Amino acid sequence: QVQLVESGGGLVQAGGSLRLSCAASGRIFSINNMGWYRQAPGKQRELVANMPSGGRINYVDSIKGRFTISRDNAKNTVYLQMDSLKPEDTAVYYCNAEIVTSPSPGLSPASYNYWGQGTQVTVSS
Repeated sequence: QVQLVESGGGLVQAGGSLRLSCAASGRIFSINNMGWYRQAPGKQRELVANMPSGGRINYVDSIKGRFTISRDNAKNTVYLQMDSLKPEDTAVYYCNAEIVTSPSPGLSPASYNYWGQGTQVTVSS
C-alpha cells in the first residue's frame, strides 16, 4: 500500500520559518504530481503549492515569495519551505500526490490520488 508520511509542523512566531516534509512509500511506479494543501478552522481546504513532474510549479497567491516547494525524486519526497510566516498561515497542512501504483496483485498500474495525515502549523502573532 502507498502511504504519505508528513513531518515538520509545529508552533512558530510570526516571521519565523518551518519546513514540511512528505515522503511517499510503498509500491510506487512513478509520481505524477506532489503538492501541499491546507485547511484552516472553518474554511475549505485550499491548494498551497504543487509540483507536477516536468511541469510548472503552482503557488497560491497568498504565499508567493514566502513559501518554496521542492522535490527529491530519488526519495519520493516533497518539501515545503515556509518563510516569513504569518498568523493567517495557521492551518493543518496536507500532502497530496498522484501516484502510479498497482494496489492489488493482478491489477494494471494506474494513477491514484493519495493524502497524508496532516500536520498542524500554528503561527502566533
